[in-house]
This record gives sequence, C-alpha cells and structure tokens, in this order.
Amino acid sequence: MASSDGNVRLLIVATGAVVFAALGVALFVVYPETLADLAGVLVAIATIAVGIRLAGNVADSLFPTYDVAEVAVEGPITRDGGGGGIPSSPRGTPADDIVEQIDRADEDDNVDALLVKLNTPGGEVVPSDDIRLAAERFDGPTVAYTNDVCASGGYWIASGCDELWARDGSIVGSIGVIGSRVNANDLAEKVGLSYERFAAGEFKDAGTPLKELEDDEREYLQGLIDDYYETFVERVSEGRGLDSEFVRDTEARIYLGEEAYEMDLVDHLGTRRELETELADRLGRDDVAVEEFEPDRPLMARVGTAAQRVAYAFGSGIAGIAEEREFRLRT
Repeated sequence: MASSDGNVRLLIVATGAVVFAALGVALFVVYPETLADLAGVLVAIATIAVGIRLAGNVADSLFPTYDVAEVAVEGPITRDGGGGGIPSSPRGTPADDIVEQIDRADEDDNVDALLVKLNTPGGEVVPSDDIRLAAERFDGPTVAYTNDVCASGGYWIASGCDELWARDGSIVGSIGVIGSRVNANDLAEKVGLSYERFAAGEFKDAGTPLKELEDDEREYLQGLIDDYYETFVERVSEGRGLDSEFVRDTEARIYLGEEAYEMDLVDHLGTRRELETELADRLGRDDVAVEEFEPDRPLMARVGTAAQRVAYAFGSGIAGIAEEREFRLRT
C-alpha cells in the first residue's frame, strides 16, 4: 500500500511538472513579442519550479507521508513568545501557537501519536497549563521528551502527557513557583523620587517597586505563590501518578536524567531514535514518520520575528531591567 501511494505521489508531481513546464514555455518562450528569449526561458524555469512545488503540496495533502506529529516547546514559556514595547528574547515559546499546533494535529486523521519536544526552563503559569491541557485533549498516545532541559513549566506540560523520556544528562524537575519584584525604594529616595498612592482596594498596588512591602502585602503575595504551588503539585501528582508529599519533598530541586529516572520523575531514558522505535512498536508498525507541526503565520508575522531578533541584540539589556519593574510570577 505504501509503495502504491508513493507511485501515485510521484505521478502527481511528474504530471504537475509537465503541465506547468508546458504552460511556462507557451507563455514565455513560444509566444514572446517584447521579452528576450533568455528572459522568457528564465521565467519559464521559475514557473516550472512553482508548478513542481504546488504539485508536491497537492501530493502531500492527498498522500501524506507522516503518522506522528511533533510540537516543540523551546525557550521560556509565555502567552505570546515575548511581547511588550521593548524588544524581548525571540526564543520564547508562544503558548497559543503550541496549543493551535496540538489541536491541528489532533484533527489530522493521519496523525496517530503526538511527540512533545521540551527544551525549556519554564515560564508563565497559565500558558504552561494551557499547553498541558491541549496535550491531555489529544486523542492518542502523547510522549514528551527532552534532550536538554525540562524544568518547572516544562515539567508541568509533561505531566499532561502519557510519559516522559529524557537523556542521562538532561535537567529535569524544578517543581516550584517563584514570584519576584525589584525594591527600588532606597534608590528612589536617593534621587529624590517619592511614591504617592492613588488606588482603590487595599492590595491594588502590592508589589509596586517604589515602596516598601508591608507585612500584610508580603503575606498576600506569598499566598498567591503558595496557591499556584499547590496547583502545580496537584497537576504533577495526578498526571505522573506520584504521591503529593513526594512531589513536595523534591523542594523544587533539579535532577539529572538518570537520577530523575530512578525517582520516577522520568519514565524512560533514551535517544530520540530509541523513542521512535518504541513508539513504532506500540503502534504496531515497522517505523514511524514524524512531521513537525509549526504555527500558521502570515508573511508579515515572519518578517516581524526576524526584525525582533535584530532588535533583541540591541534591546535585551534594557528589556531585562524593564521586565523586573513589577511583581512577576512564573514557574
């Protein structure tokens, strides 16, 4: 069956190439009146190339060559991958894009399993949970794996998958939540700045860097951290089948893959090739073909991403200062 599909795909591509070749020659070589023959030939070649590409896309849609989808969560996890008026790192993971990719893979009849590649130190709480929920919704086997770092929000996501693979030297864990703020009160006094409060609600300006934290404000903010931490522990306990006290006893430490495996924080140690071999066995086939699902982005969005990378080199230092100006909460 696979050989037959391959022959049909080849026939579609070949037919498309012939059709567009004939069209290109007819339009730009046989009938030119004002263009030079050489220019006509070049345009004809370009037309042929476009035709082959289009025919290949049609063949891929009719006879897909993949049966496993892969999505990659790389860099800090945020809602939009960065954002803000000041340039930030372009390497962040936009959670909404990842969710869209997983949902698209779930709707694809050719996809029988999902791989979630995790190389992230963590990030924002709710975006991490959104990706976890999308992985849980996927109708089929879901396997998370990491070669490098699966920490904090990355491990939160892994708890929504059927299992987690890692390498011996991978960094795994950091099951905890952190909140931070810059205390600029002393600096403000030195330069002659003062904070004047206009707020409705006792804790509306809790965490503002230009004033000292009151004891009740510190207790309030710590309470938020504790609530998120309990949610994290609950997600990991349920998703990974671990006792909640055991999860708390990790005290947000990180572990190398080998130790994480011995602690049941990781299900398997192995390479990507070994993972694919195991997955093929479970699906009852000789091998699997993996397709990396990427977000559908218009051309201008891609251009904007490239521009952001250039701006990041100049603005990352400023961004680092600005990002710490308010109370921040992340895994």
